[in-house]
Amino acid sequence: MPLEILGKMGLSKGEIKVYSALLDMGLAPVNRIHEETGIERRNIYDILNKLIERGLISYITENKKRLFQASHPNKILGYIEEKKHDLDRTRRDVEKEMPSIMERFNSRRPEINAEIFRGTEGVKAVWEDMLNYKAIYWVGSGRYVPKRLPSFFASWDRKRVKLKVRMFNMLRRELRNRTKVYQLESVKFLPKEFSVNPGVICIYGNKVVNFLYGDNFFGFVIENREIAENYRRYHKYIWDNVAK
Repeated sequence: MPLEILGKMGLSKGEIKVYSALLDMGLAPVNRIHEETGIERRNIYDILNKLIERGLISYITENKKRLFQASHPNKILGYIEEKKHDLDRTRRDVEKEMPSIMERFNSRRPEINAEIFRGTEGVKAVWEDMLNYKAIYWVGSGRYVPKRLPSFFASWDRKRVKLKVRMFNMLRRELRNRTKVYQLESVKFLPKEFSVNPGVICIYGNKVVNFLYGDNFFGFVIENREIAENYRRYHKYIWDNVAK
């Protein structure tokens, strides 16, 4: 399926070629991407870094080897939504192609999947993915994204409310009496012992995310039904017995 429409988002021909290859391959090292696309290795690294910055792909390190994969295709629509005044027509074009993109993406999903997202755009990609599910569970939230990315969060939260996605949020103790509660959000506060590093756990669907909101944003996503269910039980225990 041609993906030339992604050029309207500013992707180069090389970026489109690599993204398309990763949709079909799933997890792949650089040498496989090189074989599939025919792009020189020194150029592939530049292309991969640009796609990571856009949040369109991610990577994991497995047995000391870096493997790349396409992020959830909804990131494309999220990117367009942020720039909708200029890209309304592009959104309509992409929506027509989205079923085919999703089919290729889902055909290569492993039973246990892990992804690393770096930087602002990478973390935005994870947040956009949350909106595909009906409930989001947080442990240790410090309202980092609302504070540091207020425009993005405002747009994201409007979509969340429209989609009726609920949040069950266990906030850090220092936010008590210092933060608003959003629509469709239930809030409790954790003891001060949880207020250490700016790390946050998020559970939604079959996914568990460990966020680190330091100087550089970072997200590590594990996708597995059993792991996610265990973390939801962990969340429930703390919600019922520790948080207040």
